[in-house]
Amino acid sequence: MSIRVATAEELSLLQEIERAAGEAFRGFGMGPVADDEPYPLDVLARFHAEGRAWVSVDEDDRPVAYLIAEEVDGNLHLEQVSVHPAAARRRLGRALIEHAADHAKAAGMPALTLITFTRVPWNAPYYERCGFWGLDDAELTPGLRARRRREAELGLDRWPRVCMRRDL
Repeated sequence: MSIRVATAEELSLLQEIERAAGEAFRGFGMGPVADDEPYPLDVLARFHAEGRAWVSVDEDDRPVAYLIAEEVDGNLHLEQVSVHPAAARRRLGRALIEHAADHAKAAGMPALTLITFTRVPWNAPYYERCGFWGLDDAELTPGLRARRRREAELGLDRWPRVCMRRDL
């Protein structure tokens, strides 16, 4: 599998990957998360235009996983990492994270950040294995605080969430 920037024509495939990956949340009693719609095409187009929408592709050059990121408070914030269940357990998510880390380093950013669920095995525990650690409230940057407030407005705080960081 290789990683490259997503094309504009593939953005709807990212939505399909997100919907398929989201189904796993049902087994954790998180049906509303599974039912949540992926980012709209115009939002994905913004990530694409900024060069921060990467895909892992199969042997037919079809995306099977993706990562979108943006700069938040001088760090590269991983907004979404999703792997289609049919391509799971192949270290595609980790490869995308490492690709994003290389991009951030080249841009002079000191860290990666993200926000995730604490009690879902493929969320916070997974990211800890990838070198991230949880931030306490005093360590949150203004941009991360704003994102957490927005998540609370969307109802994501029904389940425990954590901001995480990985220094580069």
